[in-house]
Amino acid sequence: MNEWLLSIRDLVVEFRTYAGVVHALNGASLELRRGEALGLVGETGCGKSTIGLSILRLLPRGGEIVSGSMEFAGEDLLAKPESELQAVRGARIAMIFQDPAASLNPLYTVGEQIAMVVRRHQPRSKTPVQRQVLDLLRTVELPDPDRTFGCYPHELSGGMLQRVSIALALSSGAELLIADEPTTALDVTIQAQILDLLGRLRNSQGLTLLLITHDLAVVAETCQRVAVLYSGCAVERGPVERVLQAAGHPYTQALLQAVPQPSDRGLPLRAIPGPVPSGLEPPEGCLYRPRCPEAMPMCSRRPGLRAASPDHFVACHRYLAVDGT
Repeated sequence: MNEWLLSIRDLVVEFRTYAGVVHALNGASLELRRGEALGLVGETGCGKSTIGLSILRLLPRGGEIVSGSMEFAGEDLLAKPESELQAVRGARIAMIFQDPAASLNPLYTVGEQIAMVVRRHQPRSKTPVQRQVLDLLRTVELPDPDRTFGCYPHELSGGMLQRVSIALALSSGAELLIADEPTTALDVTIQAQILDLLGRLRNSQGLTLLLITHDLAVVAETCQRVAVLYSGCAVERGPVERVLQAAGHPYTQALLQAVPQPSDRGLPLRAIPGPVPSGLEPPEGCLYRPRCPEAMPMCSRRPGLRAASPDHFVACHRYLAVDGT
């Protein structure tokens, strides 16, 4: 049996704009095991959200998957017609977004919106729909589920809305949950509560979680494995402890060095030098080469991911040359 629930190989995604073709993903590859939590990290604009939308085949207008492969539970997602995708999207793969208010209809109550999803994806259930919805609201630990059932989105706080979004995702019985920056708009206390909730739900319901974030601390707290994305390409992936303690790619090292430490009080923040590459004209060879302090002539060739240790992969010529693998 294939150990991967989701496998993405060499995914290339482009957007056609008035300025030209934007290369959003440049051969991104990642895998998720059943029941695990994988963190997808990188700077703003590196293509993290594009991967999430590509999995659901919900790219905005102008976006196109040019090449690569995506398999979910052994099924080719790219080969499925739109009619067959409906049986996967929402039902087996669900997504929660950074701004839950934008993904909820302001004209319907919270209970009505969850009930619509329950009726669509679980039409043969013998349990009354309202009871299922109330059970879901209790599962995501919303206070006073009976009152919340009748509330409109504008009547709830940001943290409560995010719990509603999680309830919507669970209402279809999804196997894979894609969480796109689910805590960015929340205060620190509520962030911790939402992440703790996701962790408990993953364990209790056997969910597989793809957590998209820019926060390495969130990944360290929540995930078993991490994939580091740069300019639309995965440059390192592996177990969280290994990657965060012994990062092999210069970009991962720079991200870790940019995280403020208590000993840095009073000192300027450390930033990665140079601008993020333009998606209109990505660099030749290694995408990180223009910003890398360790760049060599061989970096004019694009490095592939190579095993640095079991389940730890790095795409860097210098690291592989030094490591000898």
